[in-house]
Amino acid sequence: MATVCQIWRPDRGRCLKSYGIIAVLFMDLMLQCVNGSLSTTNVETHYTRDGPLITSPVVPAAASVFPADEDTSKCPSGGLCHRLPADCIQCDYHLKCTYGKPTLFTCRPKKGVHCIGESGQQQTNFSLNITCQFCWQLDPSQYRCTNSTNCMTVSCPRKRYNATCDVLDHVHCLGRRRFLKRLFCNWTGGYKWSTALALSITLGGFGADRFYLGQWREGLGKLFSFGGLGIWTLIDVLLIGVGYVGPADGSLYI
Repeated sequence: MATVCQIWRPDRGRCLKSYGIIAVLFMDLMLQCVNGSLSTTNVETHYTRDGPLITSPVVPAAASVFPADEDTSKCPSGGLCHRLPADCIQCDYHLKCTYGKPTLFTCRPKKGVHCIGESGQQQTNFSLNITCQFCWQLDPSQYRCTNSTNCMTVSCPRKRYNATCDVLDHVHCLGRRRFLKRLFCNWTGGYKWSTALALSITLGGFGADRFYLGQWREGLGKLFSFGGLGIWTLIDVLLIGVGYVGPADGSLYI
């Protein structure tokens, strides 16, 4: 039997070593790219004894930069600086603050707006005490949202719609002052629950309650069936009484 002998070559180990060095360098380059992408996060949250601490090495451009041609004709001039509306001042908002805690921010009136301090002298820079929270975290009483009349309020489960909300002028907050929110359908077409219930009890056999609510087909059905021989009338009294049957346009009762 012939013996197969493999001759060891000195340069074979050297080639493997070179390939290993190249592979290590490639892995190191990939790790640096991943670490760089992870380190670009704008907002970091740390928790302290007083609550979550919002920190950021970068100030969002939307919070501190305003268009140069923004209209300031509605901004009052000559009043106290800290009483100016939020759209009339420019603040250097930073996110190194504890959520829900008052924080001092350096602000200045916009171009063309003049204000004075407590001493009566005109100021170009002043400090403003603002609660550390974003605009979308405000209480609903501090902003106004658009209302949709194209969604059904009487439905199970309750439906929502996309609303555009604007913060009130005198309220100061971090981030964009216009934001989107998902709200429950909540609008009325002027129908009164008491009127619908009274018509259901008195004239329900003739479909008056259904006609009042805009449900013409059900009203005609009750009219020609004499209220379903009284059974449909009793059922409608219960359904309208508990609010299960509402206006045909999907709005709420007044």
